[in-house]
Amino acid sequence: MKPLEIIKGDATSPQAKGPKIIAHVCNDIGGWGKGFVLGISKRWPEPEAQFRAWHRGRSGNDFGLGAVQLVQVKPDIWVANMVGQRGIRTGSGGPPIRYDAVRGCLAVLAGHAVELGASVHMPRIGCGLAGGNWSRIEPLITETLCGRDVDVTVYDFGN
Repeated sequence: MKPLEIIKGDATSPQAKGPKIIAHVCNDIGGWGKGFVLGISKRWPEPEAQFRAWHRGRSGNDFGLGAVQLVQVKPDIWVANMVGQRGIRTGSGGPPIRYDAVRGCLAVLAGHAVELGASVHMPRIGCGLAGGNWSRIEPLITETLCGRDVDVTVYDFGN
């Protein structure tokens, strides 16, 4: 099992050689415009455009909680749009994060990473606008990705 590495930096600028996947959590209502996605959109237009198209065509595709869309943005970099939150606001059902959906997304992501021979890079997914708790997310990453010997780096944005 590979150890999970946590470093200071920007997950949109992954620090590794070889193929890389940048993973993040999206909502199930097609919203894109706050949080980590702003950094993604600043670098590449494709992940947002493909996410919006995926959501628009949801009646005929797999868009929904637990689904993953892989978008290639450079020859050796992909962005994984992972649908792991219900809506965008905390309400009577608690925060938008859906841990089972995140686990499902990470399992699918692990398959892509193994197939591509890619390392995975992410912020502390699900812990920003989705309202998740890192103490519940980290074990999911360890189980699904590190457990399949995928190199995973989590980036804490900061100085």
